[in-house]
Amino acid sequence: MGVSGCGKSSIGAAVARALGGTFIDGDALHPASNIAKMARGEPLNDADRAPWLIEVGKALARHDETTLIACSALKKQYRDAIAQAAGKHVTYLFLDGSPEVIAKRLTKREGHFMPAALLASQFETLQPPTPPEDAITVDIDQPFDAVVQDLLAGIHETS
Repeated sequence: MGVSGCGKSSIGAAVARALGGTFIDGDALHPASNIAKMARGEPLNDADRAPWLIEVGKALARHDETTLIACSALKKQYRDAIAQAAGKHVTYLFLDGSPEVIAKRLTKREGHFMPAALLASQFETLQPPTPPEDAITVDIDQPFDAVVQDLLAGIHETS
C-alpha cells in the first residue's frame, strides 16, 4: 500500500515471487469510470473508491494461499473495508516515501493512467497505518532489492 508511484506493483510482484504467492495489481480491479477520472487528472473520492475496495477484498477472499494485491489503501477506513470484504486477516505492506522521492519516480514512469499532478492529493488523503493495524512499513528511499528484503524480513518476523 502507499501513494501512486511508491512501487506497489513492482515491489509487490517481487515479494509475492519470493514468498511463492500470488500477485494481483489492484489497478486492474478499478471500474473503468475510476481509471477515466484519474486519467483526466481528477482525484477519486470515497464514493468512487468504495466498489474498488470491495473488489480488492473479494480478490483476497478468493485466494487461500499468500496473496499480495497492490492497492493504495490510503485511509484506515479503506483498509478496514478491504479486510471486511476479505473476511480474513490482512497485513498491509506500507511503502513509505517522501513526496520528493515519489515525485522523482513518477517523472520516470511511462504509460500509467495516474498523472503526477494527483500526487499531492494522494499525500493529503494518506493516513499511514498505526497500531493496532497490522502493517509492515518500509522506507522506499533505498535500492529496490533492499526494499524487498526489508519487507520479507518484516513478514518473517510477524509470521
